[in-house]
Amino acid sequence: MTELQELLAGLARSLAAAQPRVALRKAEAAASLSMSVDSFERYVLPEIRVVRRGALVLVPVAELERWIVENAALTLAEVWR
Repeated sequence: MTELQELLAGLARSLAAAQPRVALRKAEAAASLSMSVDSFERYVLPEIRVVRRGALVLVPVAELERWIVENAALTLAEVWR
């Protein structure tokens, strides 16, 4: 890869990173929750809404945020309040 190609590729990555993500693919969604795709499919996917287009499955970030809030356990200090 030439120096110009490397520069353009870096610029493209920077621009892509600057765009807010509203949906993730399954592997990305699983990684964002620090779990395997198998665990994601078993424990999370049945409880969230997704966008399906053929083989493509898009997981809305808002659904991941909702799931994590609903499944967060209370700490002992919070239980005794």
